[in-house]
Amino acid sequence: MKQHLTGSCHCGNVRFVCELELDQPTLRCNCSICAKARYWLAPVPAADFRLLQGEEALAEYRFGPGQIAHRFCRRCGIKVFGQGSAPSLGGAFYGVNVACLDLSPEALADLPIAYLDGRHDAQGTPPAVTSYL
Repeated sequence: MKQHLTGSCHCGNVRFVCELELDQPTLRCNCSICAKARYWLAPVPAADFRLLQGEEALAEYRFGPGQIAHRFCRRCGIKVFGQGSAPSLGGAFYGVNVACLDLSPEALADLPIAYLDGRHDAQGTPPAVTSYL
């Protein structure tokens, strides 16, 4: 069942709401940006995400083919979400930073995690080593 969740960056300039099924896997990826930022994401269909405030506070970073807009707060630097489109995720989606969700430590610890081998463009296969993600 989808839950209505709120989230924000560290300084609070960027705030959002999303609908998320907490029993569905969250994702940790070993691509260059996710590994360096230790990014932990939850895919959210675009229809289930709404930015409440802070569009003007957001900066954007794209790399490689530029398919995903990595959005972060200009003030505190926290990457709040990414935006992209992927048929495997049902089209337009947001990759919400799980650490930005207003969840208790216990709820975060209970979230299921799936690992993606983005470094080798093998999203359907977990990487051989995941302990650092």
